[in-house]
Amino acid sequence: MNIRLYILLLTIFCISCEDVIEVDVPTGAPRLVIDASFEYYQNENPVNVEGGIRLTLSAPFFDDQIPTVSDATVFITNTTDNSVINFSESGTPGFFTPDSGEFIPEFNTDYQLTVIYDSETYIGTTQLIPSVPIDNVIQGDGTLFEGDETEIIIFFTDDGNRDDFYLFDFDFNLFFPSEDRFYQGQAFNFSYFYEEMVAGEDVTIKILGIDKRYFEYSDLLIEQSEQEGGNPFQSPPAVLRGNMVNTSNPDNYPLGYFNLSEANRFEFRIEER
Repeated sequence: MNIRLYILLLTIFCISCEDVIEVDVPTGAPRLVIDASFEYYQNENPVNVEGGIRLTLSAPFFDDQIPTVSDATVFITNTTDNSVINFSESGTPGFFTPDSGEFIPEFNTDYQLTVIYDSETYIGTTQLIPSVPIDNVIQGDGTLFEGDETEIIIFFTDDGNRDDFYLFDFDFNLFFPSEDRFYQGQAFNFSYFYEEMVAGEDVTIKILGIDKRYFEYSDLLIEQSEQEGGNPFQSPPAVLRGNMVNTSNPDNYPLGYFNLSEANRFEFRIEER
């Protein structure tokens, strides 16, 4: 057989065998997702609290739209004096903020978040977790595998009077959890690398105090996210259950977390090299 004819027949055969394969990604019934996070900036003047409560429904991985929840009753109770802070939906669908004034949490106080949705009651309790200031941020010259990453070095001093867990926020939805097991009470620094081009960008770097459970939750969440090359066809190693429970129907548990963090931030401009 002429070699050119053989190649042509082989090519036609391969093309004719290209079938569309449809992959079914397993989906379950939608669950309520409660993303309730507040950052308490005690070292700023004036003192302020940023954050709110976002309510959505879980959706299949490939859906473009995430359904928001508007028809819910939301409030936080200070369990020490039983005072209640009511929340209402803000201008952003599914995002709830205090009805009047600010929600200013206090240390060593239990706060209970209640969400009533679709005739079911969801409750979670947490405390305000302390943090430490960021001492300094500098830009380094180090790189990783590609050679074009941008290194920044973060300096802070851990509080030796307690066991601390931190969540670092590097802007652009980039996070890194850390615990003080190896630097208890010490001045410490570490490098973080931006893989995308960030030269000339102004970034806000934050350090948030978190408890051990939220540390483990966020560590697992980041591991399964796109930051770690998450694969939607891979079975997750664990169900990401937060600290919210459904007291009406425990089997219909929610996703998400209720977190109160003391936070400190550092504004920094990344220079071109």
